Amino acid sequence: MGDYFHSVVLSEDSCKGCTHCIKRCPTEAIRVRDGNASIIGERCIDCGECIRVCPYHAQKAVTDDLEKIKKYKYKIALVPPALHGQFDTNVGLGKILKAVEMLGFDEVFDISPYCDIASAIIKKHYLQEKKITRPAIYSDCPVIIRIIQLRYPDLLENVIPMVSPMEIAARLIKTDIVERKNFRQGDIGVFYLTPCPARVTSVRVLIGISLPYTDGLISIRKVFAHLSKNLRELQSLEKVEGYEFSGRGLKWGTIGGQSHSIGIKNYLAVDGIENVINILEELELGKIRDMEFLEAYACTGGCVGGPLLVENAFVAKTRIKHLAATTPSPKLIGKEKVEKYIETGLFNWTEKIKPKKMVSLDPNIGKAIQKMEKAEEILKKLPGIDCGSCGAPTCRALAEDIVNGRAREVDCIFRLKEIISRMDRG
Repeated sequence: MGDYFHSVVLSEDSCKGCTHCIKRCPTEAIRVRDGNASIIGERCIDCGECIRVCPYHAQKAVTDDLEKIKKYKYKIALVPPALHGQFDTNVGLGKILKAVEMLGFDEVFDISPYCDIASAIIKKHYLQEKKITRPAIYSDCPVIIRIIQLRYPDLLENVIPMVSPMEIAARLIKTDIVERKNFRQGDIGVFYLTPCPARVTSVRVLIGISLPYTDGLISIRKVFAHLSKNLRELQSLEKVEGYEFSGRGLKWGTIGGQSHSIGIKNYLAVDGIENVINILEELELGKIRDMEFLEAYACTGGCVGGPLLVENAFVAKTRIKHLAATTPSPKLIGKEKVEKYIETGLFNWTEKIKPKKMVSLDPNIGKAIQKMEKAEEILKKLPGIDCGSCGAPTCRALAEDIVNGRAREVDCIFRLKEIISRMDRG
């Protein structure tokens, strides 16, 4: 579970060196050299943007195989709202969960009711009782927390120190099964069907907690064909019951769902990593004031835009909107239960999250300053148009790569032309 793990990896055999990915990476973690891309691990936040834009599918996500569930005596699946957007609304929520169960699970739970628990705690404890710096930012999207760690550390005090609905569900369900079925906790495997690679990293490289109750994450795209087959087998059934859902919680699959579920009016909901970065910059500069809550997702549309999904995000969003409107919502838990959850610490972060430094030019501050000065000199010679032809996302990134020995000035085609022109004249 060390910091070396990344769920987004590169398949060099598939990479064609096209540079599509370098411009879209929000942390400038990708370089293309000698016809192949490479990822600077210290910069990568596993947002999956490179997976989304790569035309050759060279960027991939490391997730658990379905075979892993066999390691456990009792197998639990957690289903996010985003999965329901992958199928026609007339399929039925119960059938989808039954199709997941047929993959080999003993029990399956929709996490929409657990989103309601998160909504109640945020509303009653952190917003109404003003227990957090405004605007409050919730950690449902792991990418947002990592980008704040890397680029906007002053905003860490705005982050609500509570685990995601995925982990809330895992903790409550696993605890219940230990008591209800007399299993040891280690016998129970809780697996989340994930729409994105960032959630995989959130369980391997932990933020705010020391031990996850979620044991594995399986890509929705990876099991989609199996689910479709299982649903065909269930076609003759009119309805499948026995599962719990919340229409309010289902909205968490789309942008604006958190804020709507919490019932707050003074909020800002923003999706798409570039848009999120713009908003975070304005927040850090103090340009956005008097706002209670910020809901932010790296993927366009929210979790329905995850790179490990199959369906078009806009189609999926429309489906979830319909399902949320036609599915009853239980009453949010009361203040007493909220306070109990807070007091017991079951969902609280146990560790303070700290800023995470971007890659430094050099660990020695003296050498880093020298390299910075050298990079500024090189930057003056570069064209400043950030074309990406050199394999770096910007001219500044190329200058820094040059001083660190990862690139040469002649990697810039404009500098190469100048040098060749001088040689011809000489």
